[in-house]
Amino acid sequence: MATHPLAGTPVPSDMLVNVPRLITAYYAERPDPALRGQRVSFGTSGHRGSALKLSFNETHILAVTQAICEQRKDRGIDGPLFLGIDTHPLSEPAYASALEVLAANAVETMIDQAGGYTPTPAVSHAILAYNRERRTGLADGIVITPSHNPPEDGGIKYNPPHGGPADSAATAWIERRANQLLADGLTGVRRIPLARARTAATTHRHDYVGAYVADLARIVDMDAIKNAGLRLGVDPLGGAGVAYWEPIRERYGLDLTLVNPAVDPTFRFMSLDWDGKIRMDCSSPYAMAGLIALRDRFDLAFANDTDADRHGIVTKSRGLLNPNHYLATAIDYLFRSRPGWRPDAAVGKTAVSSGLIDRVAAALGRRLFEVPVGFKWFVAGLGDGSLGFGGEESAGASFLRQDGTVWTTDKDGLILGLLAAEMTAVRGRDPGELYGALTERHGTPHYERIDAPATADEKAVLVGLSAEQVTADSLAGETIETVLTRAPGDGNPLGGLKVVTRNGWFAARPSGTEDVYKIYAESFLGPDHLARLQAEARTLVTAALAKART
Repeated sequence: MATHPLAGTPVPSDMLVNVPRLITAYYAERPDPALRGQRVSFGTSGHRGSALKLSFNETHILAVTQAICEQRKDRGIDGPLFLGIDTHPLSEPAYASALEVLAANAVETMIDQAGGYTPTPAVSHAILAYNRERRTGLADGIVITPSHNPPEDGGIKYNPPHGGPADSAATAWIERRANQLLADGLTGVRRIPLARARTAATTHRHDYVGAYVADLARIVDMDAIKNAGLRLGVDPLGGAGVAYWEPIRERYGLDLTLVNPAVDPTFRFMSLDWDGKIRMDCSSPYAMAGLIALRDRFDLAFANDTDADRHGIVTKSRGLLNPNHYLATAIDYLFRSRPGWRPDAAVGKTAVSSGLIDRVAAALGRRLFEVPVGFKWFVAGLGDGSLGFGGEESAGASFLRQDGTVWTTDKDGLILGLLAAEMTAVRGRDPGELYGALTERHGTPHYERIDAPATADEKAVLVGLSAEQVTADSLAGETIETVLTRAPGDGNPLGGLKVVTRNGWFAARPSGTEDVYKIYAESFLGPDHLARLQAEARTLVTAALAKART
């Protein structure tokens, strides 16, 4: 798709969201549960939408929170619920709505002690810290966030007692019950006024910041960063991590500058993303233009998205690192520098992440655990230490503490930024330089994701393809070695197709929101070979769809 002419430039004032109008729509508009686009759609990243489109309004949050309360009761989850919130303008009213329902349902709810923002990883960390050594009275959590989405969007997601994203069974149950509540006019929703909810005996203040920051030395070598005297720049992109970096600087004595401490619901300080939208995507060179421009001021700089579960690493040597490149570099470093991890701890990656990770894992002598798209597939392995690292191509990852025990089972962008600083301190080269050394050993990958048109029927066929329906034996001049419709790591369906050759691969997955399917492709033979891979991938998918319909 074409890049917007204003991509990477400051946001014009006429493109800023009208916050009063957005908040009014949240409370005043009434979605029609008979319309698909106005119902609750609780996917692996929770329910997301915009009040202006009647897809994220007060009724949605009341229904979703009530459904979560009922699922907790059904599953015997009776410990505290850790409630987090990011800085999107819809997050504050959604937080208030959720708290009203949680208090009315007598759920012990842990809110930030200063009334501030709470990143997704801090919620996951809090859940796991509370549940450690417990078998009953387990905690879970809710985070009010649409991740890096534009300012007009809102989101709510649920993390059960394992601390990570809820599985498909849980989210399907929540979605089904929430939509039933919508259809019934919310008659089954329990709710009390916000003033009473804030002072309820079940509402408690929790020091999210202190607990998270104090524990960081158990996962990252903070002394090495301090002793190296690195000049670090951090941009929270106006997100929930804003209150965490100053305490980190003070506690560990780092030379760390918060380049932008502002929180503004319009996110007017951002640069426009590739499509001309405001999006707090720390993996996008367009959205990250401001921090990239400061790269020479620091030895290393990094950013997080709005709920701080993603990372963007800006190096002097290469600027903003491609997420796939940094994941491979981080894996190579971690598995060589964490003797406390299990010798059989595996490397976790999603099926559409770089093949460079496969080559790095093989060189390390570590098992590769390849799963479908979605961080939820890493939860169990991170929880029991059988996975040392879990990462996905969209700049989300987490890894184990230095002693091999679990840190978070959700993505943590803060530790990935600090890990980049540790790598620089210990190796004397920044992650961009370390990535260059990796490619000298394993080859240089060329990776891109593009979209191809597809009808709803074609997308449905693509999800259900079998390997036998791919009849081609070569791709872009190489013999096809593997055709996958299930992930080799855990056997779960990919929701599409992946075809692998010696020096390249592609994966095709249908979009959940648009009439397209996504083609992820990578070549180790150069950009021309990548273009050939993409072209032949379309032909191969078209033929497989035709065969599946016959």
